[in-house]
Amino acid sequence: MTMEKTDLLVIGAGPAGISAALYARRGGLSVTVVTKGIETGGLSKAEKIENYYGFAEPISGKELLRRGAAGARRLGVEIVEEELLALSFNDTFDGFKAASRQHEWEASAVVLAAGASRRTLPIPGIAEFEGKGVSYCAICDAFFYRGKKVAVIGSGEYAVHEAQVLLPHADMVTLLTNGEPLTAEVPDDVAVCDGKIAAAEGAGRVERVRFADGEVLPLDGLFLAIGTAGSSELARKIGAMLDGADVKVDVHQATNVPGLFAAGDCTGGLLQVAKAVHEGAEAGLSALRYVRSKRNAK
Repeated sequence: MTMEKTDLLVIGAGPAGISAALYARRGGLSVTVVTKGIETGGLSKAEKIENYYGFAEPISGKELLRRGAAGARRLGVEIVEEELLALSFNDTFDGFKAASRQHEWEASAVVLAAGASRRTLPIPGIAEFEGKGVSYCAICDAFFYRGKKVAVIGSGEYAVHEAQVLLPHADMVTLLTNGEPLTAEVPDDVAVCDGKIAAAEGAGRVERVRFADGEVLPLDGLFLAIGTAGSSELARKIGAMLDGADVKVDVHQATNVPGLFAAGDCTGGLLQVAKAVHEGAEAGLSALRYVRSKRNAK
């Protein structure tokens, strides 16, 4: 797997992500968009959109997404349809690095536009033990679990990736599917438990997981990696500030992390296409200014 370089990496191919890509590409940047699929996300479920400028007749969410991607490709934006598994700083390159199962990228700037995290995990103890054994970032916290027993809740590629990050550090890594079917290949070194989780328990911090059938798994740490890595999960991993589940941005869609921008549903507020397009355009232009300033400083 070779490292690919791009000026701007956009995560998400909805109205916010594609708008950011269009404005940055028109400004002369090389742009790569990574998405699990063009016709995915909340907008893809909209049967008819009748309140968006420029369409005399209703248009489906899927068709709007297809047209957006086609317009970006026409301008030279590269769109890669793979699940993004990791985003971090690049130690040898002044910017970011990201990875999917088949690709790795280096980017000078990143726009988070993977939508809002609408997943919940109503398991007693999860919220109470956040920061006390419950973590959302393996690459951030794996070091603290050297020689200890940890578990990852999830059943897909994202969960398997987090488990692999933990393997070199932890004494034992268990994947907890919480009753969901596995959708990814699990390494032999990772144990799998498919029981339904009833609670995370402990005295002051996580000490065990109790399953619905009464069985108990002792552990020192519990990592959540449900579904795919959304914008808030990726923001948390790289140190961007959150307001609840929303990524905090300024008026130019910049986070507190230099070179990292966010747009669309992941920033909260009005969950509408018009708002996403506006924020995407602002994020794309802000990323363009940021990359140009880095070039001029060299």
